Amino acid sequence: MAYFTFQGKKVFYKLDGEASFDTLMILNGIMMSHKSWELFIPNLTQHFQVLRVDMLDQGESDHLKAGYTQALQADMLSALITHIGLEKVHLAGISYGGNVALQFALKYPAQTHKLVLFNAVARTSEWLRDIGRGWNKVAATRDGEAYYHVTIPLIYSPNFYSRKIKWMEKRKQTLIPVFSTPEFLDAMIRLTESAESHDVFKNLNTIETPTLVIAADQDMLTPPHEQEAIVNAMPNARLITFRETGHASMYERPELFITTLVGYLSHEDNYTI
Repeated sequence: MAYFTFQGKKVFYKLDGEASFDTLMILNGIMMSHKSWELFIPNLTQHFQVLRVDMLDQGESDHLKAGYTQALQADMLSALITHIGLEKVHLAGISYGGNVALQFALKYPAQTHKLVLFNAVARTSEWLRDIGRGWNKVAATRDGEAYYHVTIPLIYSPNFYSRKIKWMEKRKQTLIPVFSTPEFLDAMIRLTESAESHDVFKNLNTIETPTLVIAADQDMLTPPHEQEAIVNAMPNARLITFRETGHASMYERPELFITTLVGYLSHEDNYTI
């Protein structure tokens, strides 16, 4: 684990696995940190050198004080890849991280090998924008339990949430103290606002990077038509849909997450699905 400095801010990153393997950079969802991927590291490092990074305002990286867009996160990732001395990487991102991955591939194609996008969108719709604004209104109240209830249930499919209610209750007890922290809530407000201007849709046809897009049929935040739009616009993109799955697809379907990610990236060519 290490830090590098980007525009005067410290950014936390962690490399696991053999340097002789291709490097897979995995990008966090909006509320996540590098620690959120621990469950998957033993499997992933059998195939890749895994690069985890806390984007600005996430985890152990520095927080910002002024507004910014997701384009800044993409610029930071490019600087990190150069700092480490890598030529190019595979990028896998979920939600916020998938959106940043799209921006990265558009701006830095020479550093991009393959893309895997879980529950991502090409643009922040009015629907998603207003959900985020609702989250931020609650975040401003500093009520951690209220913030939990307006954010977390939407992330999971109804069936998973009900079946795993004991696990969800444990998660609630863990997350509410974090969600009650002003520093965390202010970072979440900035991260959410940074996604409002995300819109690469009109340029998707210029991204030639081999790409696998994963949708979830019960995703209430970024529904499947958003991923279908990405695939229809990109020349080298393929689509898989996880059934009976919500927005947190990697947690609801960990075995499919690993199998899909490793299978696609390990294949020499962009196979047809």
